[in-house]
Amino acid sequence: MSQKIRVATTSLAGCFGCHMSLLDIDERLFTLLEHVEFDRSPLTDIKHCGPCDIGLVEGGICNAENVHVLREFRKNCKILVAVGACAVTGGLPAQRNHLSLADCLQEVYVTEISLEHGGIPNDPELPLPLDKVHPLHEVVKVDYFLPGCPPSADTLWKFLTDLLAGRTPSFAPELIRYD
Repeated sequence: MSQKIRVATTSLAGCFGCHMSLLDIDERLFTLLEHVEFDRSPLTDIKHCGPCDIGLVEGGICNAENVHVLREFRKNCKILVAVGACAVTGGLPAQRNHLSLADCLQEVYVTEISLEHGGIPNDPELPLPLDKVHPLHEVVKVDYFLPGCPPSADTLWKFLTDLLAGRTPSFAPELIRYD
């Protein structure tokens, strides 16, 4: 392979566990780096996504900033991958979806026992929260879905090496988890 594949990653409303699984491929990272150049990623500390071949996105969408970042990724990535339960279904953050946003903010910032004089933040620097947490495919076209909480390092490795080899990714049943 003469030219390296450009890969970008980001985390939206999630826990960063999917990025940890990427790091958990351990020494295989060195093999991956022979074929891949990372663009936006916590590994590079690049903040904006440039043109990329593959975009890996973990986390659901809970605020206006998440929507902006996701749309930037989709625009700049030939292949967009929803990585993990939060990106695929909304995951744990989506458990608030059965409550109203106003009730959530009231509980967290005003009536929580540990808050003596709480107040709901109202700073223009804070991203506007959405009424519901959404999976990625409700906002942009997603090319591949990697379920799991988080997907294992072996699942990410298999997925990336299949794509790099020009194969359609396929998985043995033990590599796909819906937890």
